[in-house]
Order: sequence, then structure tokens, then C-alpha cells
Amino acid sequence: MSDPIDRTGLRRDFWRRFPLDELPLHEWEALCDGCGRCCLLKLEDDDGDIHYTNIACRLFDDATCRCGNYTLRKQLVKTCVIVRPDNLDEIIDWMPATCAYRLLAKGQPLPDWHPLVSGDANSVDEAGISMRNKTLAEFEVEEEDWADHTIKGML
Repeated sequence: MSDPIDRTGLRRDFWRRFPLDELPLHEWEALCDGCGRCCLLKLEDDDGDIHYTNIACRLFDDATCRCGNYTLRKQLVKTCVIVRPDNLDEIIDWMPATCAYRLLAKGQPLPDWHPLVSGDANSVDEAGISMRNKTLAEFEVEEEDWADHTIKGML
């Protein structure tokens, strides 16, 4: 599958050389590995712990592992959180442990399977990180049953 994230014209190793808050939009967006994990519905327990489910946002396309309407996602899904440098500190704790934004914000390197490191958008699937073909659509599961779909130890 071709990479839907435009990774052309990026500065060499930009994620290693520049602070996140200084990246131009196209490099910021290129940090996304396309795993789809941030599109999973999450539950918060009484202790404040976040639990991921295998239920994806209604805009998530399970076959492509991409948002079905990326440009209008916030207008169509009011609870969609757009990751930006100015809100990263607020949302970092519920982002997947493998997320480039989270890793870099915590001073950690990108994993070898990340497309910016591997040079291959399919490396996310090959590493088993991608949620492609692993989710249920939000409308397929009643909200009271979401807790039955939590993913243990994966994220």
C-alpha cells in the first residue's frame, strides 16, 4: 500500500535535529506512522487509567488504517483530538506508547519500523503495530459493551 502521508521534501533526520514545536506542518504531519492506534476509542477508569478498545472512531477505515475524512475530522467527530505542538502536553498520556509524538516529546528515538526510519510505509504493518484489519466500527458496538472490547497489553 502506498503511503497516504506526504513525506516528500522533508529535511534529513528532521525529528532528530529540530524541536517538535519548531517543525513546519508538513514535517509535523510526517511524524505520524499511520498505525491508527490514536483512532481507537479509549475508556478511563476511576483511577484515571486509560484503556484502549479495539473499537475505532466512526471515521476510521479499517482496511486502509486511515481516517476516512481527515480534513473534516474535527467537524464530523467533535471528540476528535488533533495532535498539535500546543496541546501535546495535555494529551500525551493517553497517546499510544509507540506514537512518534509521544516518544519524541519524552526524548526517546523513533523505532526502526517507523516509516521515517525504515523508508517504508508498510513497515508499521509488518511490525504488527498497525490496527489495519483489527478493529470494530464504533457503530457496531453498543456503548455499554465497550468495556468488553478493551485490549490488554497491546498498547
